[in-house]
Amino acid sequence: MTENTAPGWTFLSNHGQVLVCIARDPGVRLRDIGERVRITERAAHRIVAELADAGYITRERNGRRNQYVGQLLEILSATPAANRRVDRTGTSG
Repeated sequence: MTENTAPGWTFLSNHGQVLVCIARDPGVRLRDIGERVRITERAAHRIVAELADAGYITRERNGRRNQYVGQLLEILSATPAANRRVDRTGTSG
């Protein structure tokens, strides 16, 4: 019988994990991204810059913090159609 231990690999690359992290919290700080993805803050900064340069996200200043936006972020944070309520007329609501 095997123990319930986490594998030594991840399904998503660090870039994918950072993108998901930002999708969950568009105002997340780079320090928090690093902690959540288990990378350094410097690596988080580099990855966010690469995602922005590639057009996956856009950084907008909101006071002293960045707010991240982008179409892919909207898709990742959207509620799946299967979870939407359907009323008696058959239209989604």
